[in-house]
Amino acid sequence: MQESQQIHEARLLADIGGTNARFALELASGAICRIQTLATLDFPRFEDAALHYLQMHADLTVRHAVIAIANPVGQDAIKMTNHHWAFSVAAAKQTLGLHTLLMVNDFSALAMAVPTLQVNELRKIGGGYARKDSVIGILGAGTGLGVGALVPDQGAWKSLQSEGGHVAFSPADEREVAVLRYCWEQYQHVSTERLASGPGIALIHAALAASAGRVIDHTLTTEMIVANGLNGDAVCLETLDCFCGMLGTFAANLAVTLFAQGGIYIGGGVVPRLGGFFARSSFRHCFEKKGRFSDFTAQIPTYVITAQQPALTGASVLLAQHLQGHSRALPIVSATPHSEIKSSLVQLEKSINRDKDYAAI
Repeated sequence: MQESQQIHEARLLADIGGTNARFALELASGAICRIQTLATLDFPRFEDAALHYLQMHADLTVRHAVIAIANPVGQDAIKMTNHHWAFSVAAAKQTLGLHTLLMVNDFSALAMAVPTLQVNELRKIGGGYARKDSVIGILGAGTGLGVGALVPDQGAWKSLQSEGGHVAFSPADEREVAVLRYCWEQYQHVSTERLASGPGIALIHAALAASAGRVIDHTLTTEMIVANGLNGDAVCLETLDCFCGMLGTFAANLAVTLFAQGGIYIGGGVVPRLGGFFARSSFRHCFEKKGRFSDFTAQIPTYVITAQQPALTGASVLLAQHLQGHSRALPIVSATPHSEIKSSLVQLEKSINRDKDYAAI
């Protein structure tokens, strides 16, 4: 969006994933601008990335901020699952000189954006229709597999935080069983995120090669597999179709778990890049392949979110609600004593030392 006039105070919005950190400023309600994407690997700490962005926009005063992050939130110590960033929310608030620092789960933020989406910001996959005032499920594949939900409550929406991507992977056919067997040779626990994600595409490609007795090409990145598949390479195309089928099964599991008759919405960075192939893939077939509940899932619509930076929009809604006192359940750091900050940092350091060799599953 374009800035309508020069002002001297703004709200900081951020959407932090395992690969990219997206920052923006909100100058008025819904007036989001100055969007910039930074690579998380370019900065040793979250605070460094945020300060870098704020220093580039020092003409504006920022007192309130919301950070949508791909991680569980609710406590002061944040340790990202799919990245090395770890920090105290209270300490980060002081470092950034903020009055308010609200931490929310990234898919809770994405969920809050769903009611604001326009028809041209969605691509429907398959049939079904949304029932009014019904639960909505949200999922998305990127560096990990994000999950969220919207629940209607007395004429308003409430977003639910979830780490549903870490449930155990459940194969739906022999091909997926072969993939799971390959993964078991490397991982004690195989989550759905391990496969239904950007990095998971490369893992699926290797697993399919191994099960077919082919030489595994470890030089192929996810980006290369996607490009080769969309250009007609048979093995890469099978990889993408397997990925889409896994995502369809997981989406159906989410739909029946939530009774999500309001629809399932798909975000994240991977699926939108598949373009028209996603609609032709096994996704919808696997979504409707639900045994005695096949008729149920067949009636639920599925949509790909094509809007630009929707999580930032949802994050701005959550921050506005909080500042208005409408969202007391969401965690916020406003006046944490220094002793509590120090204690949190000590606990965080112990956690990092204990888990430094941990590989996210």
